[in-house]
Amino acid sequence: MVEAQPRLTSALPTHRATTDAQPDQPIMENLTPAQIVAELDRYIIGQADAKRAVAVALRNRYRRQLLPEEMRGEVVPKNILMMGPTGVGKTEIARRVAKLVDAPFVKVEATRFTEVGYVGRDVESIVRDLCEVAIDMLHGRRVEQVKEEADQAARQRLIDLLTEQLVARSLGRNGRPGSHYGGPRRPTAAEERRLKREQERLLALLNEEALEEETVEIDVDPQFADGAYDEVGGMSPEELYDSFQDFLDGYAPQPRRARRKVSVREARRILAQQEEDRLVDWDTVIESAVRRVEQAGVVFIDEIDKTIAGEGEYSGEVSGEGVQRDLLPIVEGSVVMTRYGPVRTDHVLFIAAGSFHNARPADLIPELQGRFPIRVELQSLSEEDLYAILTEPENALTKQSVALLATEEVDLIFEDDALREMAHLATAVNATAEDIGARRLHTIIERVIEEISFDAPERKGERIVIDAAFVSERIGEVAADEDLSSYIL
Repeated sequence: MVEAQPRLTSALPTHRATTDAQPDQPIMENLTPAQIVAELDRYIIGQADAKRAVAVALRNRYRRQLLPEEMRGEVVPKNILMMGPTGVGKTEIARRVAKLVDAPFVKVEATRFTEVGYVGRDVESIVRDLCEVAIDMLHGRRVEQVKEEADQAARQRLIDLLTEQLVARSLGRNGRPGSHYGGPRRPTAAEERRLKREQERLLALLNEEALEEETVEIDVDPQFADGAYDEVGGMSPEELYDSFQDFLDGYAPQPRRARRKVSVREARRILAQQEEDRLVDWDTVIESAVRRVEQAGVVFIDEIDKTIAGEGEYSGEVSGEGVQRDLLPIVEGSVVMTRYGPVRTDHVLFIAAGSFHNARPADLIPELQGRFPIRVELQSLSEEDLYAILTEPENALTKQSVALLATEEVDLIFEDDALREMAHLATAVNATAEDIGARRLHTIIERVIEEISFDAPERKGERIVIDAAFVSERIGEVAADEDLSSYIL
């Protein structure tokens, strides 16, 4: 929209490959709404209305892809507005659902953006970030596909380099420059057999990792040092680098590879990466990634309520109504220019969320309200919900703590009464202090096992049982004291 498109060659490798004949189709997995909700139930407790709304929105995207071409472009996504206190699962629902359908996903905070004309991030960076995520996802998948072939090619190159280096050393000792395969004459049959035996010996040593600390000379691509640039004029280091590269593109020659001496271990990694870059077709990756962004991208905009000014407030904030107006064309559907070309946002699914403690959805500008037709309210978590969060999900916090201490050979066991006591205390603290939902459990669990975790290396082989009395001893008095709990829990 407002950003000029840089030349692609300034930011991307120029090599091509033949392994990516078919681009990835942006067709999401055929999951029914019930299946999507069932998958979300494995990780998120409660909030059935929000889960159903997201499941239907995703299913509609799949249905749209099955429509005739002339109707497909007319069907727009039904964006979702989630309302509820912090820590009840708004972000987790959006993140899990994007992972479930393997869609590009970014989470942004509305308060991080400013109106156009002010120093700071503009809303179009959302789409640029989404493109980067999609390219990383797809490139990683392509690299996995060619990894074995790249490793084999890198190993062969390494053997050739080591053999060449060995022969060069041998020549330096006997002073016969014409006696090897790189000299002015062809090698004899005996020399070829000797060279082949040497390569087989080196291959065996490489497989046994017996040459890891040996040095070898390889060609290395020049790279810019990380952290070389700070933010300048409101531009991020990535944006500054892109602009600088585009400026120099017409003036500076292409950098040449530098010859460096590295260990065999490092050489194997560098050569494998070079082979992966050679085998992956960047044009295909970018084309497929942009298509996935346009057809399957998911954007989660958190703290949308913070862009609403309080009644009668006229402050100098630039992260307010102006940001809402800047978000509007992105959410409605527009073309954003990125370093990878134009990207359309017509079919990107936007999920906005906020606590709406001091504001209402009706306080958003009317145009933006209309772009979020599906609204769901997430409920505060009860004591039973918090107990279920500690016991039911596959990634429950207690299961994570048990697994972490098991790495130190400490057998940690949470009794059921301990879990109920932690849920009770979390509910009590949420009622008297700021309600932060399930996030309170993180603090309580860490407080309970802090001493055990600290002493774990010295308690190897022990079996430690945590019951309700242990929990009360660790945090009971703190939770009962309002002043202490507000600082500690």
